[in-house]
Amino acid sequence: MKNLQELFIDQLRDVHSAERQLVKALPRMAKAATKAALRKAFENHLAVTREQVERLEAVFDEVGARPSRKRCAAMEGLVQEGEELIEQSPPPEVLDAGLIAAAQRVEHYEIAAYGTLSSFAKTLGHRGAVKLLERTLKEEEATDKLLTELAEDGVNRGAVAPADEGKEEEGIVGKAIRAVAEATGLASEAPKTPKARKGTGRKKGG
Repeated sequence: MKNLQELFIDQLRDVHSAERQLVKALPRMAKAATKAALRKAFENHLAVTREQVERLEAVFDEVGARPSRKRCAAMEGLVQEGEELIEQSPPPEVLDAGLIAAAQRVEHYEIAAYGTLSSFAKTLGHRGAVKLLERTLKEEEATDKLLTELAEDGVNRGAVAPADEGKEEEGIVGKAIRAVAEATGLASEAPKTPKARKGTGRKKGG
C-alpha cells in the first residue's frame, strides 16, 4: 500500500469480509438466544447486515475497486469467541448475557471500522461512498444501543440469579436429605452414637 487510496481499498475489503462472516454467524447466535427479544434483535440485524454487504459492494463500484478474498482475522476471532460460549452451554440467562457481550464486541469493531472508512472517503473526495458508509455506521451504532438496552433491561440481572439460586436449592435439598437420613436411622453417624452410649451404660450398671 503506497497511499491512502490503497489503504482505503484494503480496509474496505477487510470490512466486507467481516460482514460476510457475520451473515453466517448471526443465524447461529439467534438460534442460541433464549430471550425472545434478543433472538429477534439478532434476526433483524441479520437482514440489516445483508443490506450492508450490498451497500459495501456499491461503495466498491463508487470508488472503482472490487472485493477480494481477503479474510478479516479480527472478525474471525470475535465470531469464534461467540461460538465457544455457545458450546459451553451455560444457563440460559448467562448465555444470553454472553451473546450480548460477544455481539457488542462485534459492533464496536464495526463502528471503528466504518468510522475510519468514512473519514478516509471524505479525505479522498469519495462523496457517494461517504453517504453509504455513514448510513451503515449509524445502523451499527443503533444496534449497539439496542443491545445495551436489552442487557440493562433485565438480561444481566437475570444472569446473576441462576448460580445463586442453584446453590441455595442445593443447600436446602442437602439439609432435607440429611434430616430424613437421621430421622430414619440411615445416616452413617446417627445410629452409632446412641448405641455406643447404651452399651457403655449397661456395662457400668452390671
